[in-house]
Amino acid sequence: MAVYGRKTDFRRLERDLEAQELESPGGVAGSYVYSQLLSIYLVHNDTCNAKFLWKRIPQNIKTSNTELNQIWAVGQKMWQRDYPGVYETLKYDWSDRIKPIMNSLTESIRQGAFRLVSLAYSSINSEEFASFVGMPVSEAIQAAVAKGWTADAQSKILTPKKAEKIGDPPLPSERQLSVLTDYVSFLEN
Repeated sequence: MAVYGRKTDFRRLERDLEAQELESPGGVAGSYVYSQLLSIYLVHNDTCNAKFLWKRIPQNIKTSNTELNQIWAVGQKMWQRDYPGVYETLKYDWSDRIKPIMNSLTESIRQGAFRLVSLAYSSINSEEFASFVGMPVSEAIQAAVAKGWTADAQSKILTPKKAEKIGDPPLPSERQLSVLTDYVSFLEN
């Protein structure tokens, strides 16, 4: 099984892993399939599918694979929206098969945090911001300034550059299901 290194490949890898899980003998795939699939669900911020996958993974695989448990710990922190906890949990020595996926997850969460702060704050304390993006304060300030933000060294306050409004984000899977249900109900009545 090839490890896909670019984010654009993750959708295809997700489909391949789902097929491997379905086609596996006895309905139980190898731990590497579950580890990769769980981490890819997290990259796509699909915490519902991640939760359902965790529930159907056999207990013996969960107990024998510490990396799988660590991936799930990241998912739990994401579910709780504990972003400092997410970054702390991501500081794990991932296997070569999982490392590119988890690096992509870290970057995706960090970019989302930058976007969220730029939309929600007119200014933010640099230490609070560093905690929110999971970086040391000096690196967080440098990254913010590189994105066009202004930093006041005296007060340690960052002023975000207002983010450009992008199109509507894709609907989460549970919202898509709700819309589809409403549509089918409408057609039946």
